[in-house]
Amino acid sequence: MIRFVELPAPVMTALLNGDLATASTAAGVTLTDYFVTDEAKALWKFRLAQLNREPEHAPWIVRAVVAEPEGHVIGHAGFHGAPAEDGTAEIAYSVDPAHRRRGYARAMLAALLERAASEPSVKTVRASISPGNAGSLATIAGHGFTHVGEQWDEEDGRELIFERPAR
Repeated sequence: MIRFVELPAPVMTALLNGDLATASTAAGVTLTDYFVTDEAKALWKFRLAQLNREPEHAPWIVRAVVAEPEGHVIGHAGFHGAPAEDGTAEIAYSVDPAHRRRGYARAMLAALLERAASEPSVKTVRASISPGNAGSLATIAGHGFTHVGEQWDEEDGRELIFERPAR
């Protein structure tokens, strides 16, 4: 079982600055070094800029993921933002390498799909995955996703696009 913990702007700012102690205190959970890697800092910078432009995206974007009943933070997950006008919501999840291969990515995916299904405005759930990311490709398998195309991401390179109905 997992639960999501909001990471408001002050938490992301502290993480961007490498201040794990302040970020953990503000989040109310003990965040790990995984949240202050260079890759994670790029995420916090991107999401903070997004919140400055579009504060209405806050309920949708990245959350810390806590494994229960242990209470360990095992990664982060959320959506790229609020659903688009056409009702598409794109998922994103990442499991701390220290906690991989234990089913947490599938649990994150299931929780994100449940969240999307609970919102009447969401019609389609999208996942964009690097063709070399065997773990994520395996995670979405069996969850009703269909390969619908490709895109080039400036940060991540070539991505395969998968979609499924929200309900």
